[in-house]
Amino acid sequence: MKNEIVITTIIGRGAVCEGDFSAEGSVRIDGEVNGDVRVTGTLIVGAAGSVRGNVEAQSVVIGGEITGDVTVTEKTELTATARLIGNISTAVIVIDENAVFHGNCNMNQDVSGKRSRPVSRAIRAGKKSAKEAIEEALKEVEAANRADELSEDSKEPDQN
Repeated sequence: MKNEIVITTIIGRGAVCEGDFSAEGSVRIDGEVNGDVRVTGTLIVGAAGSVRGNVEAQSVVIGGEITGDVTVTEKTELTATARLIGNISTAVIVIDENAVFHGNCNMNQDVSGKRSRPVSRAIRAGKKSAKEAIEEALKEVEAANRADELSEDSKEPDQN
């Protein structure tokens, strides 16, 4: 069974909301919001919709335009018609081809919760070989530096 979004609020095409907007549940914006938007569920910005302000929601699907920062606890999706000028902070992001995104993205997933993978003997052997190669290269550089110092000392005329 597919997760269906039940939209509880719609800002229709041609509607203009001046000021901050907040709603419980999921919201679809096909009009214009000039202010911050805070939604407890999913926010859908339709292809004709626009938001000029920061957005906070559980998940976001952008088909229109947002000028502001987007903070999402779950998934952010930019469709092919999306235009986002601002930073994104989200757990999961999907950006379709031809979407416009200008800003930074912070994938704020909990890294500490990931389990570590066991290191195989082959990898350990590779690390040991790399370590030995580095040590050998450092010894060669040190030896070359000493040889250069000795040749510099032998070139200097004795001034006594």
